[in-house]
Amino acid sequence: MTDTIFAPATAPGRAAVAVVRMSGPAVRPALRALAGGVPRARRAALRTLRGAAGEALDQALVLYFPAPDSYTGEDVAELQLHGGPAVVAAVIAALAALGLRLAEPGEFTRRAFEHGKLDLAQAEGVADLVEAETEAQRRQALEQVGGRLSDVQARWSEGLLEALAMLEAAVDFPDEEVPADVASRARPALEQLVAELDAAAADAERGERVREGYRIALIGAPNAGKSTLLNALAGRDAAIVTATPGTTRDIIEVPMVLAGYKAVLADTAGLRETGDEIEAEGVRRARAWAAGADLRLWLVDGASDETPAVPMELAPNDLCVVTKRDLPVGRAGAWAAQQARRLRLGVAELTARGPGDLAWLRATLEERVVEALAGAEPPAATRLRHQEILNEAADRLRSALRHDEHLELAAEDVRLAARALDRITGRIDPENVLGRIFATFCIGK
Repeated sequence: MTDTIFAPATAPGRAAVAVVRMSGPAVRPALRALAGGVPRARRAALRTLRGAAGEALDQALVLYFPAPDSYTGEDVAELQLHGGPAVVAAVIAALAALGLRLAEPGEFTRRAFEHGKLDLAQAEGVADLVEAETEAQRRQALEQVGGRLSDVQARWSEGLLEALAMLEAAVDFPDEEVPADVASRARPALEQLVAELDAAAADAERGERVREGYRIALIGAPNAGKSTLLNALAGRDAAIVTATPGTTRDIIEVPMVLAGYKAVLADTAGLRETGDEIEAEGVRRARAWAAGADLRLWLVDGASDETPAVPMELAPNDLCVVTKRDLPVGRAGAWAAQQARRLRLGVAELTARGPGDLAWLRATLEERVVEALAGAEPPAATRLRHQEILNEAADRLRSALRHDEHLELAAEDVRLAARALDRITGRIDPENVLGRIFATFCIGK
């Protein structure tokens, strides 16, 4: 990497301060040209920034971090500008005129990774920390940046190396003075590692849901009150509410914070048979979203005498919500309660116009979210990528444990498990995988 990059590190728009970052071998010449000199390392200096013709662009605080003691491991500088869009645009144009290149998304963090300042799991934590919207996401991302997964992976790898040494000793030196049971000594360690990898892979699903949000689907027949309830919980008119059945055609997702965790509440098309092609596609999407949700709320119009079909997507511990309890009671509510008990669903009656009912439902949803996502500590693995690697490594070790009579095959499986775990921290990730990961970062990070 011989080019020098730059990018705004703060969001566009009017602000008191905007930060522009630079990284690469031409940082010092750029500072001399733009700021009249290079400040002392890690000391803020007030400088007038000037363009190529000598015109003043802004008065800014300039900081310089020499390699290798910087975020990227290269020479790095930060320009703390006044936050007007015209100021930022002028400074960016001046940097481009000096031959610096606008950074790609995640390029600063990728350079930090490639210079050994952090591993891939920590880099993913940086991205999560930037994107964190809730307290739970912040805690989880901070643990990742601090090296929680990396430390656990290092311990697993050390255990695999010890087991591999025992197996290879039995294979390579069968006639030497090696204990006869040296290979069997590896079995307890491998069995323990399999259990730990399986547990971490299962916990990765929790980490992924903390990142992406706990998904709650509102499902039911048309006019059951789904859109009304969505608006009431969201505190705004997110969905159109009319008396016309089939008003909601597409999925309407509303992000929420429940007990410090991100949740996504979705209003879906009313479930019914229809000849309308557009509405039928809405029903198909509703069923697909509900099937992948963490919790489904089956809404039934308690004032209706028509009994709706029971959604096939329901699972035990979902909720049956009988709506419109402020209206005269129809047959549908009692029928739905019977069906709910048969399916082991929770049952509640409420009206979206009742503050007490809404407070109860919100508290119930918070309990469900905490039950699903909370733990004694944040999970070590937090992404689907981590989960897939952990499952692959565990499967390799299970294969190794089956090769009692073929120790050379067992040793190869252990070796492949270790290689899989190395992909967590990026030691052997191919270039295209790294490209996809860092492309998800924001520009300037």
